[in-house]
Amino acid sequence: MLALVCSGCGLLRYEPPRAGLEPRSSATPPVPTAPGTPTTRATGSTTASTATPEAISPGRAPALEANARLLEAAARGDAAGVRRALGDGADVDARGAGRRTPLLIATGGHHTEVARLLIEAGADVNAQDDRRDSAFLLAGAEGAVAILRLAAPSADVTILNRFGGTALIPAAERGHVEAVRFLLEATRVDVNHVNNLGWTALHEAIVLSDGGPRHQEIVRLLLTHGADPNITDRDGVTALGLARARGYAVIARDLEGAGGR
Repeated sequence: MLALVCSGCGLLRYEPPRAGLEPRSSATPPVPTAPGTPTTRATGSTTASTATPEAISPGRAPALEANARLLEAAARGDAAGVRRALGDGADVDARGAGRRTPLLIATGGHHTEVARLLIEAGADVNAQDDRRDSAFLLAGAEGAVAILRLAAPSADVTILNRFGGTALIPAAERGHVEAVRFLLEATRVDVNHVNNLGWTALHEAIVLSDGGPRHQEIVRLLLTHGADPNITDRDGVTALGLARARGYAVIARDLEGAGGR
């Protein structure tokens, strides 16, 4: 059960994807007609217009090539390459494999300078990929504090990851002390948000930790910023009960001091 939950809570490390544009549709191409003449293809009970190759905007191919270079440069952490691609007309929110944006790719690689360039160019810090990661959510899970700081002014802290959690919950689980501190002190993230597993950040800092110094500090930070020690998990167990069951004496003492039962 724990191995399944740990995997579900994001303990597996982020693996930056191979950069590149999303694959083109495998649908059968339209029958060629005279240049500029629209064709149609069946789409259920309706038809959809499809432009012939000759009708494609002259600027489209260069833009797609610039997008590919942007995604690749973001994956490499190549700030100069990112500047060139943007200067050549790349879409700052171009989508690559898994619908990841350049900013998401840069965040997964902890490429702070690239993230800075992209955010300054207007990248959407809330854009989510196929795994429901956004740059802000991923920065919390990765403990990428510098990128969290860059993303925070435009971040929607209510957006949830695929486990129904905020940026704070995986940050607490993984022992990212400074990320937790920043999220609590500089954003309006809900310290008592309950995810799809029935756990708050406080629960995950206990259940999915070794009870060591980093998680002890995180528990103190959460309690200082209003974490409710008496919210129960799906089995009706409080944070204090979870800490005692695992023999985490320091955490248990702090929870008792905060009114935990």
